[in-house]
Amino acid sequence: MVSYMENEQEKISSILSGVSGEYFVAGELSRRGYIASITLRNTKGIDVLVSNGSATHSVGLQVKTNHGERRAWLLNKKAEDYFSKNLFYVFVNLKNDTSRPDYYIVPSKVVVDHVKKGHAKWLRTPGKRVKQHTDNPIRMFQDVTKEYLQKWELLRL
Repeated sequence: MVSYMENEQEKISSILSGVSGEYFVAGELSRRGYIASITLRNTKGIDVLVSNGSATHSVGLQVKTNHGERRAWLLNKKAEDYFSKNLFYVFVNLKNDTSRPDYYIVPSKVVVDHVKKGHAKWLRTPGKRVKQHTDNPIRMFQDVTKEYLQKWELLRL
């Protein structure tokens, strides 16, 4: 049997990483007794739809996946304006090993606020060689304090 990575130093592609994150999230939600369905690739902004067992409440999830020990995920500029009370981000950390992933469950409004403030601060802070950063579409969400680690209850399912 071949392990999921032939060499521990070798990382899976970002596409496979993203897909695996979505399946991990759907699997974890199913394990917790919820109905989770991965959406088609052309579904705007929602990777997983999830509802409680009686289908009286549902939410959409945007899944972002990374590797390693860093609790930071890359987003794009659209993340500054994309929120709803029934939309959440699940940031998945695969940790570069075979242990269970970590899940950070964050309301989309929190992500919007964090991304806007973080990007504005980055633009104000000089970079290498004391040069001003140039605006670009890359944004970042971080949870260095693990405030949202395993916060599945925020989904209110």
